[in-house]
Amino acid sequence: MSPSLVFPPRIGSYTCRSCMIRLSRDSARRWHSSISAKGFKGRKTKVELPDTPARTRFAPSPTGYLHLGSLRTALFNYLLAKRTGGQFLLRIEDTDTKRTVPDAEERLYKDLRWAGLQWDEGPEVGGPYGPYRQSERSELYREHAGKLLENGHAYRCFCSSERLNALAEQRHRLGLATDYDRTCESIPNEESESRAAAGEKFVVRLRVPDQYPSYEDLIYGTFRPLMKRRGENAFEDPILLKSDGLPTYHLANVVDDHHMKVTHVIRGSEWMPSTPKHIALYNAFGWKTPQFAHVGLLVDENGNKLSKRNFDTDISAFKEMEIFPETLTNFAALLGWSHSEKSDVMDLQKLIDKFTLKFTKGNTTVTFGKLYFLQRKHALERAKAGGKGLQEIVQSVLRFVQDPEGPYAGWKPSDGSSPAQLIERLVVADAENYTNANEFVYRHSYVFVPPRNKPAADGDIAERVKSLANVQDWTKDNLMQKVHEIIDGRPEGRSGAKEVYHYLRIALTGSEQGMRLYDIMGILGREECLKRLGVEGK
Repeated sequence: MSPSLVFPPRIGSYTCRSCMIRLSRDSARRWHSSISAKGFKGRKTKVELPDTPARTRFAPSPTGYLHLGSLRTALFNYLLAKRTGGQFLLRIEDTDTKRTVPDAEERLYKDLRWAGLQWDEGPEVGGPYGPYRQSERSELYREHAGKLLENGHAYRCFCSSERLNALAEQRHRLGLATDYDRTCESIPNEESESRAAAGEKFVVRLRVPDQYPSYEDLIYGTFRPLMKRRGENAFEDPILLKSDGLPTYHLANVVDDHHMKVTHVIRGSEWMPSTPKHIALYNAFGWKTPQFAHVGLLVDENGNKLSKRNFDTDISAFKEMEIFPETLTNFAALLGWSHSEKSDVMDLQKLIDKFTLKFTKGNTTVTFGKLYFLQRKHALERAKAGGKGLQEIVQSVLRFVQDPEGPYAGWKPSDGSSPAQLIERLVVADAENYTNANEFVYRHSYVFVPPRNKPAADGDIAERVKSLANVQDWTKDNLMQKVHEIIDGRPEGRSGAKEVYHYLRIALTGSEQGMRLYDIMGILGREECLKRLGVEGK
């Protein structure tokens, strides 16, 4: 390693965080101004998928758990890689050790795999461009910072945090951009080397060009950064290496994407202000840039960015709600992506098969009614397919019903079938209304506890339904035939069918609404139905 980049151990090394925050805010303001000033040239042509395999990545920080917004980012990158026969990489950006949550990395792996997003390269998998944790790549970042110092695209900054804070505050009071003034940029190389070797604290800054280059965003089209105001003595010059020798996001992100041969980056639009900096870094190294596709933020109905207060909870919350993984990936995919299919209901494989880069511009409003709609549709698909997916639902319902402290403890089917068998029939019959075990059991509580409500007295109907006891083979067809006979035998005939059905439904379930009557009769069984109709023992 070059001696010019030796960082002596010290306590309280600084990052100039306050200036970085101001810099980020100023960049964001300039970006939003460029939007309003038509910095983006609208794209009218269709965005085509790459004709070569795409290498994409998801690069989370273990400072928190996977939430809906980050899952969507991972999903879009996964879908592009799989749609084009490429590779999906996972990289852990763990250099912010102070904010690291102890179990976040392990939870991240579990949540991604639960959602079906298995990475091709990354931690626990390996790959040709590892290691895949940034904390294990520090030497590489210092080496590349040294290269930028050598070719003149970077310089050491020895300014104290006090000076930088004072500079930012002064410029802010004057209504100017709170960028750096390049005080250290003119320090001769020999002096810079000597001060670094003597142990003086410094950071490495990128010497940004006078004008950032334009770039093509796959979603927004051509982005042309605003021209710098003439005579303004301020330069963004982002920090690449902090005073403790660790990289900032900008350097590590660019170096890793290049060395891991990432071809496409799909990320949230909040990173758009940083993209010109990253392209300037690629140019400083003489590297080819990946293609960028920025997708809008997820917002609530009031236009506020999703947060823990308004449903942007981590994935464990959706698991606790018993949302299926295929439901959540389906829901996340529809947040900012459009398709030409007749139905929104798609499992992960269908999402891969139908994926395109047709993203909507601007932010996406999240309403959770769609999530529950998709949950019911996927429950129906599980019921039709049978197998593991259906059995997971059955076991969830069974655990709820058999809870020893619950209201249905000790329940057993009256027809001799096992609890699991009857619940499976119930799920298959009404899967289109399944969201979770709790709500499903509440909807069908009459199965497990006889209803208290009794139908209004109607001597004629009560007497006629006793003939159901003559049905020995308790099948849907036989029940339909007998009920039609009961209806036809009444004075009103078919015009009185509604009263017969209403009587039967109230007697059997205690409710005027629910699933199809003949399905209810089949699930309750002959003995239980006759008992509830008051004709037991016949």
